[in-house]
Order: sequence, then C-alpha cells, then structure tokens
Amino acid sequence: MSTADALPLRHHPAFRRFWLARVATAMAYQMTGVAVGWQVYERTGSALALGLIGLAQFLPALLLVLVTGQVADRFDRRRIARTCQWVQCVAALLLASGSAGGWLPVAGIYALIVLIGAARAFEMPTMQALLPALVPAGWLGRAVAASAAAMQTAIILGPALGGVIYVAGPAVVYTCAAAGFLVASLLVQGVRYETPPQRVREPLGLASLFAGIAYIRSRPVVLGAISLDLFAVLLGGATALLPIYARDILHAGPWALGLLRSAPAAGAIVLSVLLAYVPLQRHVGRIMFASVALFGVATIVFALSSSIPLSLGALFVLGAADMISVVIRGALVQLETPDAMRGRVSAVNSVFIGASNQLGEFESGLTAAWFGVVPAALLGGVGTLLVVALWMRWFPALRQRDRLTAAG
Repeated sequence: MSTADALPLRHHPAFRRFWLARVATAMAYQMTGVAVGWQVYERTGSALALGLIGLAQFLPALLLVLVTGQVADRFDRRRIARTCQWVQCVAALLLASGSAGGWLPVAGIYALIVLIGAARAFEMPTMQALLPALVPAGWLGRAVAASAAAMQTAIILGPALGGVIYVAGPAVVYTCAAAGFLVASLLVQGVRYETPPQRVREPLGLASLFAGIAYIRSRPVVLGAISLDLFAVLLGGATALLPIYARDILHAGPWALGLLRSAPAAGAIVLSVLLAYVPLQRHVGRIMFASVALFGVATIVFALSSSIPLSLGALFVLGAADMISVVIRGALVQLETPDAMRGRVSAVNSVFIGASNQLGEFESGLTAAWFGVVPAALLGGVGTLLVVALWMRWFPALRQRDRLTAAG
C-alpha cells in the first residue's frame, strides 16, 4: 500500500475528531497517573501502595465486564463515551481540589481512581467498538494502527507534561487533566458515523451477557492473540515500579519519571505510524510472537540498568515491540467480530488489556515488596519469554496465521 493510499485517513472528518479525542482523553489519563503515582509514593514510600493503584484501576473493568459490553452494543456509543469522559473530568477536579486543600487522604485518592477506572471500563470498549463505524471497511487496518498512534502520542506527551507540571503541585496536574477530559467529550460529540452501527435486538439474558466470552473462546486465533498479550504484559510490565526506579535506582526526580513513562510510548508511536502507512501483510503470527519475545528481552535489560540513557533505550524498544502485538491483536479482534457483537467482545478485550496493564502493575508492586525491585522486574522479563514459548506450542493456529484477514 502506498503512502498516497493512506493519506485520505487523516482527512476523514469523523476519524480526525475520534483521533484527537483519543489523544485528549488518554493524555489526561496519563497525566493523572503520573501525579497519582508520585503523590502516593511520596506519602507512603511503599511499592505495594503503588501496586494498589493498578488494582484500583483494574477491578472496575473486571466487575463490570458483562455490563459494559451490553451497554456499548445497545446504546449510542458516542453518548456513552461522552458520559465517561465527563465522569473522569469530575474525578480529576476532585483530586485537584483535595490536593490543593490538603483534605484528600491516600484512601480518598484510591476511591477516585476506582471512579476513573469505572468510567474507563465503559469508555474503552465503547471507543474500540465505535471505530469501525467511522471509516470505510477497507481502511480499518490502517485506522487501528492510527488509533494506536493516538494513544501512544498521548502516552508520550501526557507523562512528560505531567512530570514537568508536577513541579507546581499535583493539583495543577489534575486540573489540566480535567480540561483534557472535557475537550475529549466535546470532540466525540461532533463525530458522525460512516456506517450506522448495528444495535443488539436480542432480549437480555445469560446467552447475551456471555456472548463476548463465548465468541472469543470459539476463535482460537483471537483467544491466543488476546491471552498472549495478557500474560506477557502482566508478567513483564514494570510501569508501577517506575517511580522507584526514577528516585531510588536512577537517583532522579519527577522529570525522570515522566521520561521513563514516555519512553515506551516513543517507541510505540514510531512503530504505529509506520504500520499505519505500511501495514503488516504476511506472517503476522510469527511477527507477533517475535515482538512479544523482544518485549521480554527489553524488560530484562531495563531491570538490570542503572543508567538513565540505557533505561530509556530499553523502554523505547519495549514499547516498539509491544505496539506490534497491539496492532495485530486489535485488527484481529475488530476484523473477525460482527458489528452487533463488537461492544461485548471489546469489553472482554478491554478486561484483558486492563489485566495486563493495571493488574500487571499490582503484580509488579507485590513482587517488588516480596523480592525487591530489580528481581521483580527481572522475573517479569523471564516470565514473558516463558509465556511466548508456551503459547507457540498451545496456539499453533496463531503461530501459523499468515494474514490479518481470515482466509477467503
């Protein structure tokens, strides 16, 4: 596919608003994450307390998974996304007010993170299911890559900006994040459908509630791709430990934390932009396994590093490798799922993503409390390589998958 063929995507009005909304809401979320992580660690000095932040973000998605998918498939997805962004805006303003007034305890921070996590539990699958209705069907592969680029752009800018602004205090960071959530809601409000999504007509029952899980289980390639990403990032993710690495191992301040959190996204955005213009054509299964293995190796290098440049380089490679598996997984899920089921399937997918990220942060904090920071990160990288070896054996259909689109 030539570069010229990819150009219309950036000029598509609905996709452009969608892309900017994803940047705004993800940037606001990342800024909030930097401020919360530094604030909690500053108050507690506990690796476990950092891990609990990830658990507070993940539990709402897990508990609400059967509800969020139903909502996304039965109601206007644009309205759902806007409502979620308003809720996150209010939570960020409460964090700002409590931090500025000194009345917000650590338990109160966790409570507001749970609220943000609940809003994101609805927002993430809704936005994933919304994308295919905004662009022509032939553009979906590139749109998934470009959408991933939006997320990574925010993950680069959000933590770096949040770390710099934190010098003025956490309340300022939270206020800026609230503004980002508000901007995202206004952008989503103006999105127009290319193809009106199909609504679920079947009555609500157990079969409908568990339809997303049943559908994924019936597709070994999709199940293998999602679960590979889940367990690899669950074991290999060291995001929760970055405040400790920044302060205690690299002996730096919040600015270093912002750079460390941005480095994986820098690698990811390079790959996502490349894949938006030069999409994967062949051997996607092998490429996915190779990229996850590289993710594990980069995690090991980061775990053993005591140098800021080497740590940033390892995280850059880690993010680039992860983006390849993200794009493959995202395209497989969307291209092989009927529109009327995309909300429920995306809800299950979001739980897997949340488990790999937020629950992975809890796992990292817990193992760091047990074994120490460096051994915990090192074990995560080794565990990722073990997962790759096992999944290549257990999911041969994924290993042998040649193209993103199904045969025929």
